[in-house]
Amino acid sequence: MSEPDLTADGRHVIVDGRRWRASDPAIPDPLRKELVDELMRARRLVRSDGARARPMVHDAKTALGERGAPWWEPPTGADVRLRLASTIRALLRHRDGSSLCPSDAARAVGGADWRDLMATTRDVAWMLAADDTVVVAQKGDPVPSRSVRGPVRLVPGPSLTR
Repeated sequence: MSEPDLTADGRHVIVDGRRWRASDPAIPDPLRKELVDELMRARRLVRSDGARARPMVHDAKTALGERGAPWWEPPTGADVRLRLASTIRALLRHRDGSSLCPSDAARAVGGADWRDLMATTRDVAWMLAADDTVVVAQKGDPVPSRSVRGPVRLVPGPSLTR
């Protein structure tokens, strides 16, 4: 299958004469593959379980930069937080029970400047932990407090639908 045509600025793909927002080119290839695979899985699920699948499609498209604030414009804090939350949910669903390093979400959203997003990413992770979407863990054990120091992993919480 050939790649779709891009507009001259690279911000949109053209399919059957219609323009659609292209994925953020700053997403590292391994993470892009995971997010695209999750998007395709969620799209296949729409027919049989649309109510469950549509939020999954939305998360994957937002994580890829195809929805939400345009990836080529300077983001606001709220835009970044929404995209980070969608990225965390989409990657955790795709990894099917495996944990996620918060830096993976920061790399997908921040590109080369991902380190600048780490504090925000951890904050978003705690926000998702508050509604049981994720569990923040360290050395395999849940961490009850934001004051934890050192590396943490995110695991799917009870309210994250697969």
